Amino acid sequence: MAKLYQTLFLILSISYFFSLELTAASPAGASNKAVNFIQSSCKTTTYPNVCFRSLSAYANAIQTSPQRLAETALAVTLSRVQSTKLFVSRLTRFKTLKKREVEAVKDCVEEINDTIERLTKSVQEMKLCASAKNQEQFAFHMSNAQTWTSAALTDENTCSDGFSGRFMDGRIKNSVRARIVNMGQETSNALSLINAYGKKY
Repeated sequence: MAKLYQTLFLILSISYFFSLELTAASPAGASNKAVNFIQSSCKTTTYPNVCFRSLSAYANAIQTSPQRLAETALAVTLSRVQSTKLFVSRLTRFKTLKKREVEAVKDCVEEINDTIERLTKSVQEMKLCASAKNQEQFAFHMSNAQTWTSAALTDENTCSDGFSGRFMDGRIKNSVRARIVNMGQETSNALSLINAYGKKY
């Protein structure tokens, strides 16, 4: 099942990036109007610096579109989650890990898989928002996108909690929690931008 979600994630992400031609470019190469739009939009999020740092590279694709801003934030978050899953999964190869540490790592990977599933569903709902024929359809799919993204945040918090015990190796705990925290910040920002997009329809 995990492999199915991973494959689905890759297909959706690739198709999304190609459809929007998300070619990373430095903010200096983008219009001031686009960069200013991203910066002002990010100020409404919980982690504005993280938001601007992760999204400003895509200013040329986003321009001043709340829709593309929200979609890009979601795509960047999915990429972050996938990267975190790969990092955490590799920890099980360490032979020095204790049994409880291995269990915590495996539990975290499962939570991250759930996060990937929920964010992938959010991506699908956002695509349906873009093709909605009326306000009612838009509101329905927007609500679903918000729900799935919010649920993804819960999964990430659960994973982080599993690494809070004293039994965990300090270096492993710190490195994993740092990535989980960053993943949570990206997800929180994506949710904020999705909400903002929903209000502008």
